[in-house]
Amino acid sequence: MEILIQPTPNPNALKFILETDVKKDGKTSFKNPNQAKDVPLAAALFDLRGVDQIHFFQNVITVSKFTFEPWDSLEPSIKTQIESLISAHDSNFIDHDPEIERRKNLSAELTKIEAILDQRIRPGLQGDGGDLRALSYHDNVLLVQYQGACGTCPSATTGTLDAIRGILQDEFDPEIEVYIAPEM
Repeated sequence: MEILIQPTPNPNALKFILETDVKKDGKTSFKNPNQAKDVPLAAALFDLRGVDQIHFFQNVITVSKFTFEPWDSLEPSIKTQIESLISAHDSNFIDHDPEIERRKNLSAELTKIEAILDQRIRPGLQGDGGDLRALSYHDNVLLVQYQGACGTCPSATTGTLDAIRGILQDEFDPEIEVYIAPEM
């Protein structure tokens, strides 16, 4: 199996692009080994020294690493794990996605914000191995949380956040402010 490796804007994240899907429907971010325990491929990647987070989306696995581990040693190990486990991997694995239920119960304002994010923001973030989740909107303040490679990307708190804010100010409300929620 050929695996194409691409950099992301985050120097601590690489995209491993496969010839086959790793996640048929939706996306999944694993922030720790416990979250990955039911997906053997993800669990095996967390067994590698230096792996911080893993994001599955279509045929892409984005791996974020801790800064102390050089890509020179980690990249070949990731590729070997993927090659050895991909044939047994179930890309239809089910993970409880609270996002589906959450979207059913959104306010009209947050529904409109989500539509703008889906159309204008998420495709770029997903192309770089990450994503974004809108957590809440009250009094013109939108709280967001980055996923995948975006979670540790240096530009997430500056240029990317400014772009998100600018698009939402242009297309939703000129008074909106956007902030990154603290990790829980």
